[in-house]
Amino acid sequence: MDVTAKWHGKRYYSLDAYLKNTYGQKFKKISIDAGFTCPNRDGTLGSRGCIFCSAGGSGDFALPYGSVVAAEPYIAYFQAYTCTYAPVASLDSIYRSALEDPLVIGISIATRPDCLPPEVLSLLADLKIKYPEKFIWIELGLQTIHEKTAYYIRRGYPLHCFSHAVRQLHLLGIPVITHVILGLPGETKAMMLQTIDYLNDTPISGVKLQLLHILKNTDLALDYEQELFSALSLNGYLDLLISCIRRLSPDTVIHRVTGDGPKELLIAPLWSRDKKKVLNSLHHRMKQEDAYQGKDWKGKKYDPRTSDAL
Repeated sequence: MDVTAKWHGKRYYSLDAYLKNTYGQKFKKISIDAGFTCPNRDGTLGSRGCIFCSAGGSGDFALPYGSVVAAEPYIAYFQAYTCTYAPVASLDSIYRSALEDPLVIGISIATRPDCLPPEVLSLLADLKIKYPEKFIWIELGLQTIHEKTAYYIRRGYPLHCFSHAVRQLHLLGIPVITHVILGLPGETKAMMLQTIDYLNDTPISGVKLQLLHILKNTDLALDYEQELFSALSLNGYLDLLISCIRRLSPDTVIHRVTGDGPKELLIAPLWSRDKKKVLNSLHHRMKQEDAYQGKDWKGKKYDPRTSDAL
């Protein structure tokens, strides 16, 4: 059987493949900064953000809200900071303005699982009904299932909070894309694969597998400069990445396999600047090793009637 047929020549189920299968073409994803903040920055949980997060709140490439000028259909990606962390009336206005744009095929909202109170979930459910021809995705920054690492990176919420949010969104029929960082200090390969196994048992639809970037003016950079941990080499990252892809359910869409660090902020690893080389190396190694998504998947399936994973 040709394992790449559904995936349009790749050895994993990429976002491009999903869009082609679903809509007959791929679309650009335009990052937007809608002026949100974060409970990890405004004093609610902390003031310095997650240990790896830049001053731009992971939205360093985002365009200011209202400044997007597009000539073709696109996905509106609310990326900077925590994009459900605002009064519901403000969220309603922001999301509606995007969904009413005829060029927007759907919106993707980056947020935290502890910032999805009932009133926000109710808004998302209402918008899903009112705009049935468009999609609403929620992107949650899990990064790891391991509480010791989560404490170190100042994630600010326990694992059961993530599990509860995923369950609630799943019941509403809203797809969840989970962010996982590979190469976090102190994490072994076995620990990262445990995170993948956990995700295989939750009803997520997609995942972003991201390389840990060390950026200027972050607390992570201070630890790096003190040589408390080392940045991954390209080969080291590919080894971890391929192992995770092999372990991941073949039905989960992989939205990202590396990530982008702003060149003016990036301290390490500098090889990540050449994204084309990273992707070419990944595809070459996967072909060479006959690796593909799901090859080492344990085959577990989520059943909301019996699963206690959530």
